[in-house]
Amino acid sequence: MDIRPILQVALDLLEIDRAVEIAKEAIAGGADWIEAGTPLIKSEGMDAVRELRRTLPGVRIVADMKTVDTGAMEVEMAAKAGADIVALLAISDDSTIQDAIRAARKYGVEIMVDLLSAPDPVKRARELEELGVDYICVHVGIDQQMVGKSTIDLLREVVQVVSIPVAAAGGIDASSGKDAIFYGASIVIVGGNITRSADVTGSARRIREAIDHVEGAGTSRRSLEEEMISIFREVSTPNITDAMHRKGAMRDILPIIPGTKIVGTAITVQTFEGDWAKTVEAIDEAGPGKVIVIYNGSRYVAPWGGLATLSCMQKGVEGVVIDGAVRDVDEIRRLNYPVFASAIAPTAGEPKGMGEINVEIVCGGQVVRPGDYIVGDDCGVVVIPKERAYEIARRAKEVEKNESRLFEEIRRGRTLSEVAKLKKWEKL
Repeated sequence: MDIRPILQVALDLLEIDRAVEIAKEAIAGGADWIEAGTPLIKSEGMDAVRELRRTLPGVRIVADMKTVDTGAMEVEMAAKAGADIVALLAISDDSTIQDAIRAARKYGVEIMVDLLSAPDPVKRARELEELGVDYICVHVGIDQQMVGKSTIDLLREVVQVVSIPVAAAGGIDASSGKDAIFYGASIVIVGGNITRSADVTGSARRIREAIDHVEGAGTSRRSLEEEMISIFREVSTPNITDAMHRKGAMRDILPIIPGTKIVGTAITVQTFEGDWAKTVEAIDEAGPGKVIVIYNGSRYVAPWGGLATLSCMQKGVEGVVIDGAVRDVDEIRRLNYPVFASAIAPTAGEPKGMGEINVEIVCGGQVVRPGDYIVGDDCGVVVIPKERAYEIARRAKEVEKNESRLFEEIRRGRTLSEVAKLKKWEKL
């Protein structure tokens, strides 16, 4: 007989009142286990576990202690606070794991061990089963996810070598949750894709339905580049600059047509006041997925206009960014084509042919290299270094999810100061 997969929701929050509210909404959507995440335990201590136990009778509570030493002591603390399962790190010494197991048997709780950052996770998983742990957690941490490491890939190896239940954690959503069950996980652990949602119950329900019906799983995984471009189209430039620690934004460059957006890699153009030859020649080197980024050096003589815009459209170029002036704005607006510029002027120069294409330039105060990623929307334009583009996309998505949840809590009547708990973090 098939065993129903377990949906565990990780409350990686800082405030217990928000955590309890979100936990109740997740349970309404089909969550089975609730995890007091490590950030919540560090912020609120064992009171976090006590409050979850008090308010959620009958629900299994996991205390993600991430213990690496004093195994018995920390298991005892969590058990007495009301936890049913206590999580340790696989990098702990065997003596710590063994002492934690002894305490767990004494206090009637179970042990889950997290493979996060284990040097040889497959070998360690075998050892942990031999030591007597109850669950193995295959976990690719958030910083590892940001650079493209996959929980599913590691899960497929681990389930081949152990017979105890395996949990999958790290960036799990409906699609990867379905894949996790398909490839042998018994438990899927979901954090931000539920807890940061504006509709926690709905998000939990979608993941619940996905893991209960795994037909077709494992066949539709996107490439990292496809995933990255999709994320950049979903998030805003403020989300991206937040993910980049307030870096990357071009100065004084805004859309000619509000509501248009560009996402693509840079074809760079260095030109001079009024010389539009290289800007037009760059169109021949561009195409789908490309953004032409121009430094012109003048707010009063335009290197770009309606004819160049139409030519870009014909080639399928994603958009144009100009540190300088653009003209023929009426034509560009009729074409509804994304052009971003620092000025509008009627005057054009002449095609003298000076300048270069696909060299490092400075545009809007930001260094732009050929192949760097460019994202523009109503708030402006950001440049993302190509070697960090996937990581920044993933971090920007986390920012967007967090803001979505805060927006919902404010919509329900709380102020931003209350939601952010500003006074709690003020220095006395």
